[in-house]
Amino acid sequence: MKPVIQEETTGCGIAACAALAGVSYKEANQLAGTLGIRAADKALWSDTQYVRRLLAAFDISASSSETAFTSWDALPDRALLAIKWHLEQDTPFWHWVVFVRENGVARVLDSKQALKSNTRKDFGRIKPKWFIEVTG
Repeated sequence: MKPVIQEETTGCGIAACAALAGVSYKEANQLAGTLGIRAADKALWSDTQYVRRLLAAFDISASSSETAFTSWDALPDRALLAIKWHLEQDTPFWHWVVFVRENGVARVLDSKQALKSNTRKDFGRIKPKWFIEVTG
């Protein structure tokens, strides 16, 4: 699996879904648009229903609930992680990233444009709040 770079400042959810689906940001963004999902909508990073709908449109299953993060070893082989979790006027916001474990090697695919490398292994610096298991 390869990282997909978000093309909009608030497009991390779309980019994460694109990485899981193996498509470009443009393709995922076009499909998102047909579902009424827009990167400019702040709800995209404060509500999980949008990424769940986009994943379902790609025929990718996601857990129906969020699971609190306890450790990197406890994560499933594929998951959406909520990092940089914070409250703004009593509304939770976060940045979406993808956790993947392939052939025993774990890494985080982070869509943020400004990163030197969008494949991260600096787990001590990444502070997940919770995750959604992804299958299919």
